[in-house]
Amino acid sequence: MASSRRAASRGASPAVSLGLRTLIVALGVLLGLSLAAIAGVAGRIARLVVTPSRRRPDTTIVALDPAAQTITLTRTPDTELPGRYGLFTTGAEEYLKLGSVLQADAGTVKRKLLTEVPTGTQLADPAAFSGWYYDRPEQLHLPYRSTLIGSAVGPCPAWIFPADGGSDVWCIQIHGRGAARAECLRAVPLLHSLGITTMVTSYRNDGEAPRSRTGTYMLGATEWRDVDAAVGYARRHGAERIILMGWSMGGAIALQLELSSAHRDRIVGVILESPVVDWRIVLRYQGREMGLPEPVTELALTALQSEWGAALTRSGAPIPFDRLDVVARAEELRHPILILHSDDDGFVPSEASHQLAEARPDLVDLQVFAVARHTKLWNYDQERWSRAIESWLDAHALIPRDAGADT
Repeated sequence: MASSRRAASRGASPAVSLGLRTLIVALGVLLGLSLAAIAGVAGRIARLVVTPSRRRPDTTIVALDPAAQTITLTRTPDTELPGRYGLFTTGAEEYLKLGSVLQADAGTVKRKLLTEVPTGTQLADPAAFSGWYYDRPEQLHLPYRSTLIGSAVGPCPAWIFPADGGSDVWCIQIHGRGAARAECLRAVPLLHSLGITTMVTSYRNDGEAPRSRTGTYMLGATEWRDVDAAVGYARRHGAERIILMGWSMGGAIALQLELSSAHRDRIVGVILESPVVDWRIVLRYQGREMGLPEPVTELALTALQSEWGAALTRSGAPIPFDRLDVVARAEELRHPILILHSDDDGFVPSEASHQLAEARPDLVDLQVFAVARHTKLWNYDQERWSRAIESWLDAHALIPRDAGADT
């Protein structure tokens, strides 16, 4: 009887072994497919990070009433915000200025139109909500001139808004990722009223300045050189004291200038609006917002900062996240910094701004907003935004004396 059981056992062994091998192979194939899928998604995310983005619709026009000068949009955390904004559209109008919220329900928001729209105006339904408000320099009704800044990639367009009577204090404004110079126009009237000349400049791959060899963003690691050329231009045209002002990724660029500019001796202060201070914090946050599994986000970060990833993203070089982490480099900062950031930013979390203020309380003044969302602090509370900047400039003796008497 025992020998029969041993024989049966020996007879079953090959089948069991084959089953185990099949299971192991199947699991290996599934694991390989899973890893390939993770790698594929991570690669696409990494490419998105460095690829210059185009404006995408984020709301829908539900109704347009030219007689009442109102517009109804689908409700989002942005379209429901109080204040003045803009709307990119297609059809008879390309851009509309929006005023206060008149009515809101669970799904829609009705806002006042500040751009006069004729009866019969036809607009496509998809639209993009904007904090720019002004989309062309002539809308400011201030004297300005256009110029070209010579940079390593070619001539970069810039607008210059001279202070009345001239000024030795210049503010160089730097727009954010996926934006253009017009993003910065909101700050010009305030700076002009304070006697400060403003230059609003462009940089490689932003759609206005020349394209680099790869045509990709380096998240501030190379773009700052184009803005440094603008700083040099300002010096040659009378600037003795230079303030840098960066919006979103423009903040990352401004901080690289503060750390590395050839004209660092003329920089006297930095203003940051909803800035990127540490890209890894931003990208991990956005990964969570997109619902990406953590391994996918981490692999995308690894790809972005590696040689093999640079080939994948066609960026030409790894992204130097350590060099772009200004919290880690806080001891290298020299000049006073004003940060304006909403804890409800929704795109670039304010975490790194808080960390930088804690690391350098001797230099960094952090003004925390709420509700205002990303780069929309001026729109949400123009009075507080303007007061914070003017008070900071005054505290650091950066308002020309003649202008200060008039404000």
